[in-house]
Amino acid sequence: MKQYDAIIIGFGKGGKLLAAELANRNWKVAIIERSPHMYGGTCVNTGCIPTKALIHESEQAERLYRDDYSNQAKYYALAIGRKNKLVSFLRDKNYEHIKAHSNITLYDGTASFVSGDTVKVVSHDKKEVLLKGKEVFINTGSTPILPEVEGLKGSKHVFTSETLLQQSKLPARLLVLGAGTIGMELATMYAGFGSKVTLLESGNRFMPKSDRDIAESMLESLKRKGIEIRLNAYALSVYDTVNGVTLTYTDSSDNTPYFLEGDALLLATGRRPMTDDLNLHAAGIQTDAQGAIIVNGHLQTTSPHIWAIGDVKGGALYDYLSIDDFRIITSQLFGNKKRKVNDRLPVPYVIFTDPPLAHIGMTEEEAVKQGYSLQVSRLPAAAIPRARTLQQIDGMMKAIVNAHTGRIIGCTLFCIDAPEVINLVSLTMKNDLHYSVLRDFIFTHPSMSEGLNDLFKAF
Repeated sequence: MKQYDAIIIGFGKGGKLLAAELANRNWKVAIIERSPHMYGGTCVNTGCIPTKALIHESEQAERLYRDDYSNQAKYYALAIGRKNKLVSFLRDKNYEHIKAHSNITLYDGTASFVSGDTVKVVSHDKKEVLLKGKEVFINTGSTPILPEVEGLKGSKHVFTSETLLQQSKLPARLLVLGAGTIGMELATMYAGFGSKVTLLESGNRFMPKSDRDIAESMLESLKRKGIEIRLNAYALSVYDTVNGVTLTYTDSSDNTPYFLEGDALLLATGRRPMTDDLNLHAAGIQTDAQGAIIVNGHLQTTSPHIWAIGDVKGGALYDYLSIDDFRIITSQLFGNKKRKVNDRLPVPYVIFTDPPLAHIGMTEEEAVKQGYSLQVSRLPAAAIPRARTLQQIDGMMKAIVNAHTGRIIGCTLFCIDAPEVINLVSLTMKNDLHYSVLRDFIFTHPSMSEGLNDLFKAF
């Protein structure tokens, strides 16, 4: 049995940062990763980096070759090649950075707990090794949810977000099952590349967690890109055909059956924590109904000296939260021990559609339900000069302010550059500043940020 100060299961973002920090403090660290293709975690390999790179490429393809599928398909193949080079570069960089440290040992294989401080690693050639650690950190991430649909597993034309992005052939007709963040982002991306996209949602309300004015604005934007949206779509079966795949579903509002043909079917029905093979009960680690590891505010599990980082503990699945998990853990180990998960609330998020949608805090509907006295302001993106210069006038800005305190309760930016501008709103909210700070702030011109001047002028 080999002894370590720390064992980190999974090579994700937070774990990678933690490994370097611990090693620099002269801890002996073991990192276990079951797939050499996942060095750096989901974000680098199948999540944020490749998808956002391809979303940018799709916007370029749409400008150059709109309604020219032949050239768009060629551009798509080249874009996939460029994406693969980028991912390979970043993966290798992560690997070399970790391997270069004398206090870090990397194990390729599948990890499972033997006890609260002992982990078994089974390598790809079936060799086993036992590792004992004073502290253990679970950083195994999440995996796509596969719905129970007849014929799904045997189909050659059904993909997840991870596998579809490995295909260099652009599907002329793409069916997307699930209209959450992943579904909307990839629907937008493939429509930009030239695919005819049909987006199917099982619920009867598009973007159910958003205000209706924002959802309607997004719906209009998707339709302008040629994306067809079908609600109440309850998938029944999938079968391959000579030309692709056929999805059978019923409209749950009236039970009408439908058949949709496509060249590919993308499953975008969510992700779940990757905990199946960890043998958590051997270490006394509890999970919730969704399989997520239960942690306290400091990210400690129900077993002493075992922690969870990133997607594996459920909740919002954002790479930047995994980075903050690293900060919370290092505060516990080496700092003043005051940092907690709730300290980072509210947390902004972005959906990288075209235009992108960024949000922080409550929606108007949520604030009304909680009894706040509100002031609400809306500003069309077309009213902002920078949107005109960029020829990107779709969307709107929306802000919700507490009428009594003048503090911002929530904000949604559905416009070009929203992922950048939302950080200014987040900074204002986190520092408990009056909305007038943004109303009167001097922004550069022309910029989308200065739209905040007008958005908050209405109060």
